[in-house]
Amino acid sequence: MNHVHHRRLGGVAAIVVAAGLVAVPTTASADTGPMVLGTTAYPQPRISSTGVRTDACDWTATPGWMARTGSDPTLNATVAGDGSGSLSARFEVWDQMTGADSAVFSGVAPAYAGQARINVPGLLDGHSYTWRTWALQGDRTSAPAPDCHFRVDTTSPTVSVASPDFPADGSGGTATKYAGQVGTFVLNAADPAPDGGEASGVACVRYGFDMLGVGGDCTAPGTVRPGADGTLTLQLKVLHWGTNTLNVEVIDDAGNSGRVSYTFYAPSNPNPPKTLGDVDGDGTADILLPDAQGNLQYFGVNAGDTAPSSTIQGNRAPYDGSWAPFQVAHRGWSKSHAPSSDDLFIHKPGDGYLYLYQNVDYGSFTGYMTDAQRSRSCQDDAGATVACPADFASDWSKADQVVAFGPVTDATSPSLLTLEDGNLWLHAGGNFGFGSQKARKLTTTGDWSGYDLIAPGPDASGSLTLWARERADGTLHAYPVPKQANGLFDFSALADPAAGVVASGFTVGAYPTLGSSGDGDGDGAPDLWAVTADRHLVTYSGWSAPKDLGVLR
Repeated sequence: MNHVHHRRLGGVAAIVVAAGLVAVPTTASADTGPMVLGTTAYPQPRISSTGVRTDACDWTATPGWMARTGSDPTLNATVAGDGSGSLSARFEVWDQMTGADSAVFSGVAPAYAGQARINVPGLLDGHSYTWRTWALQGDRTSAPAPDCHFRVDTTSPTVSVASPDFPADGSGGTATKYAGQVGTFVLNAADPAPDGGEASGVACVRYGFDMLGVGGDCTAPGTVRPGADGTLTLQLKVLHWGTNTLNVEVIDDAGNSGRVSYTFYAPSNPNPPKTLGDVDGDGTADILLPDAQGNLQYFGVNAGDTAPSSTIQGNRAPYDGSWAPFQVAHRGWSKSHAPSSDDLFIHKPGDGYLYLYQNVDYGSFTGYMTDAQRSRSCQDDAGATVACPADFASDWSKADQVVAFGPVTDATSPSLLTLEDGNLWLHAGGNFGFGSQKARKLTTTGDWSGYDLIAPGPDASGSLTLWARERADGTLHAYPVPKQANGLFDFSALADPAAGVVASGFTVGAYPTLGSSGDGDGDGAPDLWAVTADRHLVTYSGWSAPKDLGVLR
């Protein structure tokens, strides 16, 4: 047998092509004899960093890598003949690291239904190989198929984790930050080369405080690439006080992986920020808006642009895979849990369910949403329990709008204002998880159906305000709800929705979405924000001096 000289392939950096089966004519004739129709190796060699899988049956292609699989690689050939006898294929493999002309493996395998395959033992870690196939029928041998190439890496990469802010358990170090704060975590990844061979190299890492899934390459979501020296510095918010575990996986270009779990203790903050409207625990009230893909974006109320401080994926929304259809209301939190960040109420207009997310992880939605129970009892203006009206719904399906009004019974407990059949209802004074809050009908005329409700939250004295945009003409109204000396609130300004005009021009066409997250400019008064028809986020001082922060994602 004669063969051409084989060029050493170790360390090549050529053009990558995905070479599946090598195409040749699909039938054989009496004139041509047997032929190879295609070749492929299993597992197909890969380059994890790019997601390419290639047999590199082309001298210009960068060979992929075979990883440790627990079994010998298999070479496959599709062959055809002229029907004059049984078919088989001969396979030969050369080690490019040695440059020797003699094959390190040679074998013949019978073909069944045109498919011949053979296992190749004894391949060496860190070596590069070329292989070639011939079709055999009787005493005839086909022309060889194009040479194919692969490299072997059976050594797992390694990764270590260290943090100056949250030292590892057992290290003797003391945390310098609290749960809810961002800590620095330094990852060091390496892919050791075997003696006399080459390593495929670190391709990427995955990490998370949740358990990591199995498999995947570096094109999967959530993978990041370390620097050339294998170092990656992460800034991660620690979501829970107590013991936390950061799970890290490093993947090399062959697809081998190594994992480490970094366990540390995060103390609770003895003086956590307590800001109504704050979802992510940084002490600043937040604006929550969906992006174009239905993910939920967080913006600090004093943000200078539309780069979100964090993003919650759409698959964490209730059953829709998108946050876009839902109203997300927040201002205040239950005293029954920590940290001191807003609980979130999530509702789709017309839906009987109102979802409650008790915010124990700084708005990261790593926990579970529960049903916020409908108020089971009603009260009158003096706070006395009364029978609910006959048309009072047993679920939340009549709630066309839900806004978090602000605390009305203590300093932090959330209350909800709903618009039902054109009237305003206040739900407050209990735990929404159990439905122990009471409902109070604030209006009786049904005149509020043409208004978009906006709740800017309390002022420094604890008094509340309701804002509303009249959909018909874009007029903005403000209705004071002062806190009285006896601690109760005066809702009399809500009797006439047409009163209290403070601004104009906020038409639905120009500003489909209006809201308020409290005081954004630090002047002590609440401020409006808006999303324009072309998805620009605009903030105001009060309801004037618009500031365009740019286009939302």
